This record gives sequence, structure tokens and C-alpha cells, in this order.
Amino acid sequence: MLKKRFSLIALIAVFALIVAACSSDSEETTTTTVPAEEPADTSVLDLAVEAGQFSVLISALEATGLDQTLEGEGPFTVLAPTDAAFADALEALNLTAEELLANPALSDILLYHVLGQAADSSAVAALDGSSVATVQGEEISISVESGTIFINETAEVVSADLAADNGIVHVINQVLLPPTIAEALGVAAPEETTTTTVAETTTTTEAPADPTIAEIVAASAAGDPAEFTILLAALEAAGLVDALNNPDDELTVFAPTDAAFAAALEALDLTAEELLASEDLPGILLYHVAPGVFDAATVVGAAPIDALETLNPDGATLKVEVIDDNVVINDGAEPLGGATVTTADVFASNGVIHIIDTVLLP
Repeated sequence: MLKKRFSLIALIAVFALIVAACSSDSEETTTTTVPAEEPADTSVLDLAVEAGQFSVLISALEATGLDQTLEGEGPFTVLAPTDAAFADALEALNLTAEELLANPALSDILLYHVLGQAADSSAVAALDGSSVATVQGEEISISVESGTIFINETAEVVSADLAADNGIVHVINQVLLPPTIAEALGVAAPEETTTTTVAETTTTTEAPADPTIAEIVAASAAGDPAEFTILLAALEAAGLVDALNNPDDELTVFAPTDAAFAAALEALDLTAEELLASEDLPGILLYHVAPGVFDAATVVGAAPIDALETLNPDGATLKVEVIDDNVVINDGAEPLGGATVTTADVFASNGVIHIIDTVLLP
């Protein structure tokens, strides 16, 4: 099964070299084409036009034909660099906007700023310390410091949750660069091993290991804003934290949000304390865990799946479908209904997390 590593990269300083290399060797550049969809009433592109601070971004989208994509149904999350962000980069790199717009790497760079689902700031912040796949195919890293969201360590979300009919726009103050474009030039990402020589003494510092699923849940529960607090408490009460903490395992976890648990408790007329004390809790939690690593592309490609195996001790399985471009689990199930994947592909060292909006009951 596919396992992805975390990508932590902030390489605007080498963007000029990247552009130059891509211009001279376009064969190494892969452009992702996204089919156009039916137009939304108020699209993420409309928001960008109305905001008046994204003229370079809009010109880039038009130059690549991706403006039509962002007027489609979506849903999308767009990380939108401002004109000031582009201007700072172009000035520092001694590039003109025209040179950027004519570059064959432009489509990949733009699609690296787009997620294939709508994720508001709360959902993004819940992914602190993890990474998510972009429409371009590579991952961005997410971190939260003092309540501020950063992408790839240095690009700051300066304005969040601009909502459109087909998605959400988060404004960022830097341009993001796909890692493979940098890797083609042999530029090392920050997480890679580095060797430093001081006074004839060589010290090699290994990058920290990617967090496990359990560590991602715990970090999110301790974040600001916090997410997965009930899930973490349930895992602790059921003695299942270690089950999600083995870096050698390969697991797929469908993780309900705090709001999903709150809705379930209300529907079932239970308190959180009653849930945590229930003898059924381990089975419920393991019903959210599938053996193997199933990223979003694998799930969508295999759907419909009538009986996805889980770790539930009674052998209960999940039904997975794609409905209206959303991955839905156990559609129409009683008493809580089906769960929709709201954020996909949160990768860990031992698998992948897909965030869902409803608790699953065996």
C-alpha cells in the first residue's frame, strides 16, 4: 500500500533557480489537468476577483486555463497568495510577472495551492503537525503556532474562511513551491538529514520520525483550536492508544471530529462519561480502523466497496461509496446516518487518517 512521507518545505528563496530550470528543461515538468465542471453560483474564483488583491494569481489562473476549473462545482480549498506575496517574490528573484506567466511549471505551482475538498480553518488547524495532499499530487505541511496557521512552515494564513459555493479561500502571504520541482535540482527539504562540520567535528542530525496516527490525534487534541479531544479520550478509555501508535503498522483511520461525537451523544441520549464507560466502546472505535493504507485516490478508485474490512472484533465491515463527488461511509445507516469524509489523506508513519463528520456504529 502507498505510504507517503511528510513534506516540509519552504523554498521561495530558490524559486528563481527553479523557474529558470523549468524553463530550460520543460520535459521534467508534469502538468496536471483538472477537467472543468459546471459553474458554481459564487465560486472561489469570484471571491478572488472581488477581493481586489489577487490580480497576479488571477492572471496566472487565466494563463493556465485553471480559472475555469475554480469556477466548477468543487469543492476546493484555495491557498491564495496575495499580490504583495507575488510582488515580494518577483522582486527578490529578479523576475517579471510575464516571465512567471509564461513558465511551463506554472500549472503545477498553482495546483499545489489547491486542496480537493473544502476545509475551513478549524479543519486545517486540526491537522497541526501533519500533511495533506494537494490537487497537484504532492503534499503541504500544516503547523499551528500561537493560533496562527502556517503552510510549509513559513507561509502564514493571514485571512481565513472566505466561503464560496464551491469551496473556501484562505489568504497566504507567500507563494508555495511543489517539492519535486526543488528535488529535480537536488535541493534538500528541511526534514532531510543534514551534516554540519564545526572545528573538524562532524555532527549528523537525523530528521525526526513522522508522527504516528495516535500522535497526530494527540497533537490535534492539544492544539489551538483543539480537535479530536473526544476521540483521544475514547482511545485512552478503551486502551487503544498503543494500537494506533506502532510505526510499523499500516492502518486507515476514519476519525470523527468533536462535533461528530457531540451529535452522536445527543442522538443517542448519552453523556460523554457514559460513552467512555461503555463496554461497546472498543468495538466502536475499532470499527473506524481498516487494516492497510487506503489513501483517497485508492478509495475513490475502488468504490463502491460493499464490505471494507475493519478491526472490529465482531467482523463488522464498512460500505464505502462516492456520492456527489464525496466519499460516504455507510450511507443511510441507522441511527446516525452515513459519514462523509470532510478532509482526506492526513498521512502518518503508520497509515493515513480521513476525517469524517459522523460517528460510525457497527
